[in-house]
Amino acid sequence: MSMILFACVVRVRDGLPLSASTDFYHTQDFLECRRRLKTLALRLAQYPGRGSAEGRDFNIHFSSLRDVACMAICSRQCPVAMAFSFLETVWWEFTASYDTTCIGLASRPYAFLEFDSIIQNVKWHFNHVSSIQMESSLEKIQEELEFQPPVVLTLEDTDVANGLMNGHTQIHLEPAPNFRMEPVTALGVLSLILNIMCAALNLIRGIHLAEHSLQVVHEEIGNILAFLIPFVACIFQCYLYLFYSPARTMKVVFLLLFICLGNMYLHGLRNVWQILFHIAVAFLSSYQILTRQLQEKQSDCGV
Repeated sequence: MSMILFACVVRVRDGLPLSASTDFYHTQDFLECRRRLKTLALRLAQYPGRGSAEGRDFNIHFSSLRDVACMAICSRQCPVAMAFSFLETVWWEFTASYDTTCIGLASRPYAFLEFDSIIQNVKWHFNHVSSIQMESSLEKIQEELEFQPPVVLTLEDTDVANGLMNGHTQIHLEPAPNFRMEPVTALGVLSLILNIMCAALNLIRGIHLAEHSLQVVHEEIGNILAFLIPFVACIFQCYLYLFYSPARTMKVVFLLLFICLGNMYLHGLRNVWQILFHIAVAFLSSYQILTRQLQEKQSDCGV
């Protein structure tokens, strides 16, 4: 039986899987170990560069440096030095193939699918080459492990239940940097177009008024602000519709208030129909922002 069963490369800061070996094992214990590996990958930044999570039949080993980590599921019989020598080899191969910019910009799982075959080849080499042939490299790793032992966990330590890790220490999960919103609707696109048009009109009128007011009197300053503040509010409304933001309702109310007050202040520079048009667009945009919700979280896929 092979000693190294599965391996993957992940990004340390968010646990995004970048590449992985082919999986030929489908026992319940192995699949459970895979699930715990994925959980551990999300928290690699909390641990030192090397570590192991020990289970009944399988061990998880990980080795990370900078923003790339290599992880492996090995049998209990696999020597620790052999596991970390394998992970170090995969790490060097991966970082030699891809620069930090490509790794940092990766946005989807398994973005480096072509590297899977290299992991598979390295795994085959370590599983089938005798320990005598690898003796020199294993001795070097063994000395490093004796000088700086890897952190040792249990597989239960990698699991999260009811917001607690290992039943005692609370995990503080950072909010995801990007939230996936529901798809944009046709009415939403229309509200964006109208909002951009209103913003452009406000900006053009405000700049035009400022350019032709060399001796700006108090009333003209108010008119300029009454154009520019709704311009900023319109742009921010577009942002709130496209991207998730906390406390959306409060922000929407304030933006709507600024647009309404600004347009009412401009009574005299704009006729009633123009004012009603701008206010109607602001209400439509506000409604679209508040009705576009976050998508329900998708069920996790395996690493």
